[in-house]
Amino acid sequence: MTVINTLKHRSAEQLAYFLPKTTDSAIAHAMHYAVMNGGKRLRPMLVYLSGLAVNAPLESLDRPAVAVEIIHAYSLVHDDLPSMDNDALRRGLPTCHKVYGEALAILAGDAMQALAFEILADSAQINALALIRLLAQACGADGMAGGQALDLAAVGQTLTQNQLDQIHALKTGTLISASMVMGLQCGTASAKLTQNITQIAALFGLLYQIQDDIFDVEIPTHDRGKQQGGDAELAKPTYPAILGLAGAKTVLKRLAQELERLLMALPPSGEALVTYLKTILSRSL
Repeated sequence: MTVINTLKHRSAEQLAYFLPKTTDSAIAHAMHYAVMNGGKRLRPMLVYLSGLAVNAPLESLDRPAVAVEIIHAYSLVHDDLPSMDNDALRRGLPTCHKVYGEALAILAGDAMQALAFEILADSAQINALALIRLLAQACGADGMAGGQALDLAAVGQTLTQNQLDQIHALKTGTLISASMVMGLQCGTASAKLTQNITQIAALFGLLYQIQDDIFDVEIPTHDRGKQQGGDAELAKPTYPAILGLAGAKTVLKRLAQELERLLMALPPSGEALVTYLKTILSRSL
């Protein structure tokens, strides 16, 4: 089993361990449904692989990996709500509010956010306070939630590329960046390596969102697991909407080349991280 497959399996085991038992309540069932219904586990993988690149003990990465994935899952539950994107499908399954009702989906998301910080607040966790602060900043008004607010306000508007980049950086990029920096904070990293991986994280976050914009246009619903063309239907600003599909792909390739240059500067300990990032991006390049 490869390092990446081993870590994916580990992240699934850790998520199942930290979530409340489904026998406890209906809200626990909804939380399990939202978290354990598949997905790439991108963010926990970034925690693990960034941490291993700086020789962090594997056990010290479990809680940050779980916490950031639970935050991501909660954001999807709320993002899918009728008052937000009003999505009926997520990962090929009915969205949480379609199964459990809107009120319980909201409460499950609230409980998931609280659980993420409870998981990090452990006396044995390396740099627990710094990790809590970092994750809180990444998902707050100056991070993911702020980006979602800008995204909603931009519906039907014509944005510049810079304005769209700001939305993507906040809504998607901050949590991706936080995932990688959280991994660094569990190990020993030089200032230069920390700066390099932080730059990689920011650039990869933007690339990942542009890729997602393109997928929304090109990939059918049954292959992607969510409604094809949902962004256009909601009149949301995206890279294909602003630059056209060909223009979006051109920007994606240019930024991917820049990322490649940054990845080449990583030490051998970052080999698994480099391989993983290239694998994710190669799906549309």
